[in-house]
Amino acid sequence: MKRVLFVDDEPRILEGLQRMLRPQRNLWEMDFASSGQDALSMMEAGSYDVVVTDMRMPRMDGARLLDIVREKYPGTLRIVLSGYTELESSYRAVPVAHQFLLKPCDAEKLCSAIERGTCLTDLLKNKALAGLIGSLRALPSAPGTYLELQKELESPEPSIVRIVTVIEKDVAIAAKVLQLVNSAFFGIPRDVTDIQTAVTLIGSNILHHLVLSVEAFRAFRPDGRIPGFSLDEFDAHSQLAARIAAGLSEREGLSKGIVVAAFLHDIGQLVVAERAPVQMARALDIANREHLPFHQVEERLFGISHAEVGAYLLALWGLPYPVIEAIAHHHQPRRARPVNLDLVTGVYIANILASQAGRPSVGAGVGEVSEFDSELLDSLHIAGRIPGWREMAEILASQMQGVKP
Repeated sequence: MKRVLFVDDEPRILEGLQRMLRPQRNLWEMDFASSGQDALSMMEAGSYDVVVTDMRMPRMDGARLLDIVREKYPGTLRIVLSGYTELESSYRAVPVAHQFLLKPCDAEKLCSAIERGTCLTDLLKNKALAGLIGSLRALPSAPGTYLELQKELESPEPSIVRIVTVIEKDVAIAAKVLQLVNSAFFGIPRDVTDIQTAVTLIGSNILHHLVLSVEAFRAFRPDGRIPGFSLDEFDAHSQLAARIAAGLSEREGLSKGIVVAAFLHDIGQLVVAERAPVQMARALDIANREHLPFHQVEERLFGISHAEVGAYLLALWGLPYPVIEAIAHHHQPRRARPVNLDLVTGVYIANILASQAGRPSVGAGVGEVSEFDSELLDSLHIAGRIPGWREMAEILASQMQGVKP
């Protein structure tokens, strides 16, 4: 049974939550705290799976509370439940909150957010990795991209087109932007899965605040601890996979969500590279010595691979479920039991085509499966389309040659 802690200094709000969520009593164990200090005392007495907090509270606001929860209880899902009037102050919670909900919030939305944020926890059989993801403040970003974005945002007249161009080159920054735009703060009635729409909705001022004040886009500086891992090659592979996915979307009429799913499919590698570099180096070494796919070695060592890690993180961030599902299964699409060419199988195909076209991901030569599951392709009746898709991928890869990712 999930344990959920609600925090708000308004007694009427807490009473309303109790009444609204009464039907959940058989599914959740719920407690209610009237201050951040009380919430922390309750968490010391017993662990919670989820903390849902208001922002404006005396003595300790929601951002400070969630920062402490992140440090002490990294595996806990952290949700802000706040109002439009608290939007500006809530920016402080961007690095420490997984999801944002707006008051008034009905029971269906609140329950969905909590269930959605915890639905992939079964994939995390390794407690250490659950804590690793929970402790993450910001995904690593390439220093050059960070500086380029900062320069554009600080220019007298920032260009949305140029900002989008910069963001589309960096997986970590793109993921953070999508996290924010899909939060309840913007009240968007649909899922946003493309960067241009996301940047347009957020606006350059908020991006500037995120980069310069909240430090959401912290630079990643490889220091040689992970032989075989290159951030440039990582970005190049992600970009090519996304371009191939865009081609598949156009040719096959797939949802455009496939593009962002393909772009972010390896984001779990950034999590492991940032938080567990020694373990990642060990996995890469074994994969190279034993000529095994990198994700299989991860599963052997940690009980989970970067695919599930990335999906879990993005689920906590509230990205659309089809995107999360495609990322979780991009090495093992059979787990999703596909019956046709969809986001799961599309990202699986785009990933392999990108590797075959000369842009492999981590652990070149062993880091990615380079051959298709022929039985799967036959069952989906798409095997005959592979040559045409491969030709498209090779053209796209050649277009990227000589262009620094």
